[in-house]
Amino acid sequence: MTQKYNHQAIEKKWQKYWDENKTWETKTDSRKKQYVLDMFPYPSAEGLHVGHPEGYTASDIVSRYLRMKGFNVLHPMGWDAFGLPAENYAIKTGTHPIITTKQNIDNMRKQIKSLGFSYDWSREVVTSDSDYYKWTQWIFVQLFKHGLAYEAEAPINWCPSCKTGLANEEVIKGTCERCSTKVGKKQIKQWLVKITDKKYIERLLNDLDRKELDWPENIKLLQKNWIGRSEGADVVFGIDGHDENIMVFTTRPDTLFGATYMVLAPEHPLVKKIVTKEKKIVVDKYIKQSENKSDLERTDLAKEKTGVFTGSYAINPVKNKKIPIWVADYVLVSYGTGAIMAVPAHDERDYEFAKKYQLPIIEVIKPPRVMPKMHPPMGSAAAWGMQDSDLEYKCWTGDGEMVNSDEYNGLDSQEFKKKITTRLEKNGQGHAAINYKLRDWLFSRQRYWGEPIPIIHCKKCGRVAVPEKDLPVKLPEVKKYQPTGTGESPLAAIKGWVNTKCPRCGGPAKRETNTMPQWAGSNWYWLRYCDPDNKKQIADQEKLKKWLPVDLYVGGAEHAVLHLLYARFIYKFLFDIGVVPKEVGDEPFVKLKNQGIILGEDNQKMSKSRGNVVNPDKVINEFGADSMRMYEMFMGPFEDSKPWSTQGIVGIKRFLDRVWLVIGEHIEKNQDELLKQKSSKAIHKTIKKVTEDINSFKFNTAISSMMEWFNARDWGMKLNKYGELEGEEFDLGAIKKFIVILSPFAPHLAEELWQKLGHKKSISCEPWPTYNEELIKEQEIVFVVQVNGKLRDNIKANAGASEEDVKKLALTSPKVSRYLSGEPKRIIFVKGKLINFVV
Repeated sequence: MTQKYNHQAIEKKWQKYWDENKTWETKTDSRKKQYVLDMFPYPSAEGLHVGHPEGYTASDIVSRYLRMKGFNVLHPMGWDAFGLPAENYAIKTGTHPIITTKQNIDNMRKQIKSLGFSYDWSREVVTSDSDYYKWTQWIFVQLFKHGLAYEAEAPINWCPSCKTGLANEEVIKGTCERCSTKVGKKQIKQWLVKITDKKYIERLLNDLDRKELDWPENIKLLQKNWIGRSEGADVVFGIDGHDENIMVFTTRPDTLFGATYMVLAPEHPLVKKIVTKEKKIVVDKYIKQSENKSDLERTDLAKEKTGVFTGSYAINPVKNKKIPIWVADYVLVSYGTGAIMAVPAHDERDYEFAKKYQLPIIEVIKPPRVMPKMHPPMGSAAAWGMQDSDLEYKCWTGDGEMVNSDEYNGLDSQEFKKKITTRLEKNGQGHAAINYKLRDWLFSRQRYWGEPIPIIHCKKCGRVAVPEKDLPVKLPEVKKYQPTGTGESPLAAIKGWVNTKCPRCGGPAKRETNTMPQWAGSNWYWLRYCDPDNKKQIADQEKLKKWLPVDLYVGGAEHAVLHLLYARFIYKFLFDIGVVPKEVGDEPFVKLKNQGIILGEDNQKMSKSRGNVVNPDKVINEFGADSMRMYEMFMGPFEDSKPWSTQGIVGIKRFLDRVWLVIGEHIEKNQDELLKQKSSKAIHKTIKKVTEDINSFKFNTAISSMMEWFNARDWGMKLNKYGELEGEEFDLGAIKKFIVILSPFAPHLAEELWQKLGHKKSISCEPWPTYNEELIKEQEIVFVVQVNGKLRDNIKANAGASEEDVKKLALTSPKVSRYLSGEPKRIIFVKGKLINFVV
């Protein structure tokens, strides 16, 4: 009798077989390619929890399926090893990040291998290896040479816990994306990458609408909103008593006649130049207070607006009247020009501010409905050539008819928008403009564990890129790597490493001491998988032509505006400079799939603090890798969040045990005389369903259909009084097909059963079974028979039966004929469904 399925022994056996036989190593040949990629993990000290393998399992199922379909599949894995998570853990444990990172990688690699994923480990990359980050540095040098990497002093998001600057994308609801500490502002010199360059920003936005880009619509929308394109005008306001001007970007130039005050962001460089002596102390105090607020706090619509008057006035260019200049933290220096014209009658934030500080509110667009009237809280309406009755209580933010706008009164606001923009251009007071919410990418970190930025500072030559022949600039191995919190990286203290010679003039110079962000190594890694051992270039052009672009990319939706946006930008840049071949196009990922979150059994997000983390090592040990793989795919739709259930995986384990017991017993008893059951039709339907479901990422329904097929079979087997299985009926052809379609989901079990059937080669070498459409078609179906729309009988007929055939059958039914007297007036026939006699 077949022994109980020993998942521990069998899974180790086949994992060893795959390793020794290099089953998953990808060779470059003439077969059509498929590049299936997972977002590679950072080597966490906690290792994997059961949520991590969800995406890996899906991509592995697809990879195994595609190989059986005859594709040459590239399915690699690596490690995003630099950055804050690894360094923070090293600091916490008092162990150097070089040591902890290697230990964590070794542990996670072991965990991943224990699940039987078909990765080509010969292509493994680690972003903290100097052979890898040499090319990360090389990319930075190219950005620098093309004017897309630059150094500037500006306010940045500062995490007091991580003691480093953060990109806008790394600040979530005002807190650090990594440690959840409240983020403030700090003014330091930093490196930025010009992702907002006109050559790229429009492509990043518009290319999201390409037909060939098969991405979830919500991810596309998130990127579009983050880029935040808006059309409007740049308007120049003079400053009374100063030679300076204030440039503002506005999407509503049609409200210019209603601008009653100006607002500068606290960080705006003009503030210090225009503030009067009488207002300087209060303005300086306000600026200091704003430094401790995050951008989210400052722009929160629910927050009460605050501000201070600078004592200076701007000139409204269309009215030629003075309006006060205020400083308020609800305006960000990072958006637009860091200054706004305030139109309280037509902007809710401006309205609240004006009400609080008793500033004029002047309506210039009449809404298409009557609203309650009010008087201005400060100043005189007559001074602006208005009547009190022209003013209204609430601001109107839509379109309408122009009022209080001189000769433009009565015009539609959209028409006026064009006219006023033309007037501004003619008078040299402004011009049509496009603005973006997206800011340049903050690229420097004041930390140790990252790629050194390959720039040398020379007093004579300025900023000079490290020559390509001298790359990589290796990260020095030091004992003291803790962040200083001063705005300088710990590398600044390593004088022997910092002091160097200028590669241009040979004079004394200093190395850049800031390091790159974690995202630096992850924005091009899929190129390196194509040719991971190349010493002369990122990758060979022919190999890139063979594998790029990535056909399927699987990972978390949380990377929508971090990794995915940066990756698209860098890929387009590498395309433009000829690294990415023209033949493969400038979008890196053709198809994107996001997995949902696997929650704890308490329906909460897994975390150590909640005590609801499920360790995959324990699950694999108790239930097996195949059970875990199948359960995670069976839990629900791939993209949905769903809670873990131990009872659920028990059910999957029982199913796989039964598959092993039933099929294994039949193989042992019937090697020489395997009899046929009439199950061909059912297996063909199951093959079709599983094939379609894998292609559409409906893994849960694919598993359901396999369970349904297996459980519906009459295996002709019963337990005798000794607990042994008896019976011989067995459809060898059907069962072989079943094992093959099961193999991407439960590869270890399938390999073992395949070997029991006498096959010498791995089941992965088998072609994916085809299905016969004729066998799938329903040969006989039930037709509804009605008389005057009322059900009178149900009859069986061939699925493709004609109206005449169904009519003849229906008329032979006594239940129908008694309601008919002669020929019916009309017959309504719906093929494959019903026939209705109208009498």
